[in-house]
This record gives sequence, structure tokens and C-alpha cells, in this order.
Amino acid sequence: MKLDPTVMKDWEIAEAAEADMKSIEELSSDFGLKPEEVIPMGRKLAKIDYKMVMKRLEDAPQGKYIDVTAITPTPLGEGKTTTVMGLVQGLGKIGKSVVGTIRQPSGGPTFNIKGSAAGGGLAQCVPLSEFSMGLTGDIDAITNAHNLAMVSLTARMQHENNYDDARLEKIGLKRLDIDPERIVIKWAIDFCAQSLRNITIGKGGKMDGFEMESGAQITVSSEIMAILAVSRDLKDLRERMAKMVVAYNKQGGEVTAADLEVDGAMTAWLVKAINPTLLQTIEGQPVLVHAGPFANIAIGQSSIIADELGSRLADYLVTESGFGADIGFEKFWNLKCRFSGMKPSAVVIVATIRALKMHGGGPVVKPGKPLDAAYSEENLDLLEIGCSNLIAHINTVKKSGVRPVVCINSFYTDTDAEVALVRKVSEDHGAFCALSKHWLEGGEGAVELAEAVVAACEEENDFHFLYELDMPVRQRIELIAKEVYGASGVSYTDTVLAKIEEIESDPSARELGMCMVKTHLSLSHEPSWKGRPTGWTLPIIDVMVYKGAGFIVPMAGAVKLMPGTGSNPAFRRIDVDVDTGKIQGLF
Repeated sequence: MKLDPTVMKDWEIAEAAEADMKSIEELSSDFGLKPEEVIPMGRKLAKIDYKMVMKRLEDAPQGKYIDVTAITPTPLGEGKTTTVMGLVQGLGKIGKSVVGTIRQPSGGPTFNIKGSAAGGGLAQCVPLSEFSMGLTGDIDAITNAHNLAMVSLTARMQHENNYDDARLEKIGLKRLDIDPERIVIKWAIDFCAQSLRNITIGKGGKMDGFEMESGAQITVSSEIMAILAVSRDLKDLRERMAKMVVAYNKQGGEVTAADLEVDGAMTAWLVKAINPTLLQTIEGQPVLVHAGPFANIAIGQSSIIADELGSRLADYLVTESGFGADIGFEKFWNLKCRFSGMKPSAVVIVATIRALKMHGGGPVVKPGKPLDAAYSEENLDLLEIGCSNLIAHINTVKKSGVRPVVCINSFYTDTDAEVALVRKVSEDHGAFCALSKHWLEGGEGAVELAEAVVAACEEENDFHFLYELDMPVRQRIELIAKEVYGASGVSYTDTVLAKIEEIESDPSARELGMCMVKTHLSLSHEPSWKGRPTGWTLPIIDVMVYKGAGFIVPMAGAVKLMPGTGSNPAFRRIDVDVDTGKIQGLF
């Protein structure tokens, strides 16, 4: 059956492609795995025993490491995951041994506005239904581990409220004196459930818990997801879980999972989840799926375990960092690579002509409204102004010591003159550039991109971090703000300055990376400022510490840990063929 993305929906392409999928046995064998290293999870999926593989390949050389990032996101889309799949397929077309590593999609966006994260057109990961709806249970395991921490915390508060010190001592508990006004975490659910953001729990009598204000956060925003993403192995994960701060006591001290004696049980939920899941592109290349999104308050990237595993099983590994290079790549660069010790051989910046026009001042795009002609007709002036955003991201990647590859993710309305303009801008600013038609043509359409990436990988680079961990917190914040975002300066509230002083007084803070939080919709903190904003100050309104994940988290704006479901969510179009049991309507 001919797969035509111009007339077929993504789920229809995926369903048709699944008929020709490699069996798990064939896929894992082609990937260089031994039968005993593969843990089948049904007919189409398997987990990989990473510990067994890493022990066998401990001294094996690592393959070329390629990160895919993008310009600042717009409602028109850039297509990072689609480009990851297309590049993996393109490298396969030119005879390279290659694997992709991507995140597991969250149920929140899958059933809401964004949809799944399997790619699109002829550049997809399959099986789509399994990928989009729970996969092998990793997010469920994180939900349970997170909620177990909340169960432990709220039960402890109830018992400390009801019992005196002698009674607590008799049952082996030391009073933690938890401050109900300083609970760090909420309950977890992997949907966009805005009605659960703010709730009161513990109503009833003294046996019904401790009454206090609480709420829910989406599972993928949990620190446990970040811990899974950055852990090197089960031992590392177990140690990080113990350090996770869940609350503060009334004296201002930390209350950790270890203090609640729940860290071991939380880790037990993740024993299976620590193994990456093996899927494939629609052209049969292996794809490892591990960890999850939410790239703002965490790193939102595939796990270190998946990347290390894949890099020893293939000559080229293609991964993705969420949002634009200012957020996703910056965290890949200064957090993920620092924790893993891996260094990128190439970095791809995905851009579309249409998105660049929006950054050039193009009309606002409103859901359900016809697209303005500015985005479908040639407009070199608008495009040239918008390229300021692309240049900013090129410069960010170059500051890491790596020469980027700009991928022009092709759309049928792009004109030759528009493509030529983006090529010239990219090359004039020191980047490789390639046009890719992977959405329409699959791997064959990504050959030019694949060849550009191979060329970039052959160049020597001088990869280095933007900051060292012994640099003071404010200096690190200001370095990222000015060098990556383009801010003129940084402002702090008195409360934030006091928190920073407290963080710096803790010797363990010198081991923590910097996980900046700001809007992904602009290089600045203001979502409506497109292009390359100048002459602005970044306001830091709060700072948190994720000791388990190993992050200091400065916040340049409020972040909702529980997104909301929109008025026209994806679940309205998802259904099941009752005769075959196949799921339809995913995108």
C-alpha cells in the first residue's frame, strides 16, 4: 500500500506501516541485541535490559551523538520529533547504523491539544497506539511512586497531629514537624485536569487525614521523571530518590523521601521503568523510548540510560531536546551532557519557513481560523526579519563549541527563493544547512539532511559548558540570561535573593546544575515577544531546588504544573474500531 501523507492522516499511515513492521526478534537482532537482553512486552514492544547490555558493551566505543533542537516554537509547528524520525530514516538510507532516542508522550497532551509525539507523515515511530497510550507503563510507575510519597507525607502529618512524642517513639517514628504551608509536591495524574490544581484534602474527622490545601500536578512534571531522565543506573536512581525534597518543617529544614522512609518503596516502583522501551521507525530503524516531556521545569529529554545504551549499539544516535535551543538545547548542553559525560558530535536546529515568518511579525495564528496568506505566499521581507530568531539559536549552539546544522523542514508552500534565503542566512552565520522533505518522502527525503549531519560529525568540535558548578548562582543565572536568551540584565525580588543566599550556604548546592524556567514561546520571558527581542530584563520571581534530580530551578515566570484541557481536545476524535480493536484518530 502506497503511503501518502497528503491524503492520509498520521494514524492511518502508522496503521498501514505496522503491517510491515519488523518483529521484535528481528528488530532486536538487527540492533545487535542478544535474546536474553530483550524483555518482550507483548507482540510489538520490548524493554531492553540496559544493565546486561552495558556490562557486555562497557568498553565498546560510543557512536556519533546528534541532538535535534529548534527555533522558538510557534503555533505553526517546527517538527522536531518528525525530524528526528526523518533523520534516523535518512541515515539509514545512506547505509549508516543508526538509532533514535525520544521521550514517551504524556497522556495530557496526547488527549488534549498537542497530540502524541511520534513524528508525522512518512517520518514516524510505530506502533503509534501503544506508543501514545501508556507504552510499557513507565509513566504509570512514576505516578505511583510520586503518589506514594504523598501518601507517606499526608499519613505522617495525620499521625503527628494525633499522637504525642511518646506514642510516636513507641511506633518508631521521630516527629518531623512538617509545615503544611510548605509542601513541595502535589498529587500526580497524567492528564490535563485543571479542576484538580487547587483542592482541599483531609476533610472529615481525625481518622480522615490532615486537612490542608493541596492539588494535583501532571505526572511528567514530577521530579521523579527528571530523576529517571538523569540517572545513570538503578543505584544512582535510588540515591537520588532519597534526596528528593517533598516538604519543609516548621524550622525551615528539608523533609526528604528518606526522612519519610519511603524512598526505597518509591524506587521499587521504577525497577522495570528504568529499562528503555524498543520501538522502530516506519522504515525499520530502532528507536529507544525513555523518560518524558515537560521540558520547562525539568530537562524534558530522553534518558541518559537510553542515550548511553544506543550509542554503544549504533554508529549514530539521534536524540531530541524539547522546545527551542534556548531551553531544550541549553539543558541538553549544560545539564544532560554534564551528568552523562557524553559530548555531541552535531546539533540540528529545525526551522520552517512559515514559523520564521511569524517571528518576522507575521499575523497571529488562531486555532480554527484560516491561515493568513502571508504564510502560504512568498514574502522574503517577513522571512528575513524572522531569521533573527534562527540566528540567535545558531549563536547559542556555537557557544557550546559545536557548529550547528540548520534543517529547513520543508512545506509545500515554500518557494525556492525563500529556501535560498534561509540557506544563505544559516551559512553566513557559520552553520551547515540542508533542506529536508522527510514528512512527504520519509528517509529518501532526508538524505540531504543526513549527509549534512555526517559532514558535521566529521568536524572536530570544542564542546564545553557555559558555566562550571562552582560559579555562584546569580552569576550562572545572568550568564544564561545574557548569553542564551539575549537579556540585558536580570532582576530579583528580595525573597528570591534570600533563597539564593540560603542555597549558596549549603555545600551540596555546588553539585547542582542550573535548570532555568521560562516561557518556551519567546527567547524572552514574555510569550508575545517573537523574533529576537532586545533591551529587556529577565525577572526571576522564585527559585526552587530539586535535590534528587540535581537542579537549582530559577523561575522567570509562573509555571502551571497542571496544564488545562482546551475546548476542542484530541479525545473528541479518538475512537476504537470495535471489530478489530484498533485505535483511530491519534495524531
